[in-house]
Amino acid sequence: MTDKTHFGFQTVEEHEKARKVGEVFHSVARKYDLMNDVMSAGLHRTWKRFAVEISGVKAGDRVLDVAGGSGDLSRLFSRKVGSEGTVVLTDINASMLGVGRDRLMDEGVAVPALQCDAEKLPFPDQHFDCVIVAFGLRNMTHKDRALAEMHRVLKTGGRLLVLEFSQVWKPLAPLYDAYSFKLLPLMGKLLAQDAASYQYLAESIRMHPDQETLKQMMLDAGFGKVDYYNLSAGVVALHKGWKTV
Repeated sequence: MTDKTHFGFQTVEEHEKARKVGEVFHSVARKYDLMNDVMSAGLHRTWKRFAVEISGVKAGDRVLDVAGGSGDLSRLFSRKVGSEGTVVLTDINASMLGVGRDRLMDEGVAVPALQCDAEKLPFPDQHFDCVIVAFGLRNMTHKDRALAEMHRVLKTGGRLLVLEFSQVWKPLAPLYDAYSFKLLPLMGKLLAQDAASYQYLAESIRMHPDQETLKQMMLDAGFGKVDYYNLSAGVVALHKGWKTV
């Protein structure tokens, strides 16, 4: 018997999920930012700025941007940490990482970029002041392992930020479902010539743990003082947890 997991609404072998997710992001990498702007009416930029402000990151800090893809958060954090600090951009997907790395280089932002698996982070214990994963946790096969790794590489007193699509306010759910499963794949087809990948992205949001479940997962991974902020009526939630020991 082999272990099963979900890929959107499909049930697949665990070892297949990473490959399938990789194919999605290889396909959408070049159009990812355009689609984010269209899908969120530009709100994803506001959500990311809010996360940076909530982070408490200051000059000289070390920040790890997990599944950082297009580099938006690495850019924002690099301004916070200044020349004495460090931001490391990581992503498991070479296409997404390449887009982010090239964009940051073109803008003159010096950020190391490393392809790696969030479930096996190649960093020492107690290394970072802040770790953030934005719109990436839901695509990971073993979220518990990834959270444990993020906890491991944080210094005591450091904090984890998880910015992710979540469970929308119930009265809005029918409208949100219509948007997600009808309009979103259509926009993917028209703007990125890829309806299937955006169908998966919509399904992956529905399969992601809700706000309270993710909070408990972070507590189980060893984080303390975990809380979350619902943004845009729960379309997105920002979870924050501290490494207390």
